[in-house]
Amino acid sequence: MGDLINLNRFKKRTARDQSAKQAEVNRARFGRTKSERTLEEQRTFRANTVLDQHHIDGEDAS
Repeated sequence: MGDLINLNRFKKRTARDQSAKQAEVNRARFGRTKSERTLEEQRTFRANTVLDQHHIDGEDAS
């Protein structure tokens, strides 16, 4: 016979694991200093600018 599993404990453990994963995401997302955020914004802007410069418009796009 298999082991019995308490579903309430399983649900609580699953919710706790999900909460821990969300907390990790939030720490990575919001846990940065202003200088780190500014640097990331500058890098993103530069990457988008370079990508836009290589975009082909008009008749050459075919």
